[in-house]
Amino acid sequence: MNTRLNRLNRTAAAALLLSSLLGTQVVVAATMSRPDYVSGKQNISTTYKSEMAACKAMSGNARDICHEEVKAKEKVALAELEFGYTGTRKDQDRIVAVKADTAYAVAKERCDDQAGNAKSVCVKQAKAVQTKALADLKLGQKTGAARADAMEDKREADYKVAAQKCETLAGDAKTSCMATAKMQAGKT
Repeated sequence: MNTRLNRLNRTAAAALLLSSLLGTQVVVAATMSRPDYVSGKQNISTTYKSEMAACKAMSGNARDICHEEVKAKEKVALAELEFGYTGTRKDQDRIVAVKADTAYAVAKERCDDQAGNAKSVCVKQAKAVQTKALADLKLGQKTGAARADAMEDKREADYKVAAQKCETLAGDAKTSCMATAKMQAGKT
């Protein structure tokens, strides 16, 4: 069971890495079974608890950073697991948002080691990275919506041309032609 989960995680991670490198969004179909999903949640919880326990050996800001990193890993892992289970665009976008938010939280905690203007600059840099990532996500969503609208416009234009061609036919040929045109245009 863990082998299948690991293979799915590697596949999803590779798709996400590729999509981030290409600046596009990739949607992977949901292939995880419910038992694998539940097992994945349990594994994440177990890992979280053991890593939090390891943080207890640290002190000061190092301990705080460790806690933030462990929380971040858990949130990202849960978001990736959810996407692996559902395969929805919403959950894919959620991964990007969670990564941006958790990276900001960790970076902000790391800034606590500094003081004065250096700390202020550090926090602003961390916020800028988060803002850029969320802006890229929003841009990707808008681009995806625009692409979907454009595809719908193209299908509609193709349908109108096909329907016009069907007008020259009569009887069963016309009916068959219109049925084919509707099917190709996604109209049922």
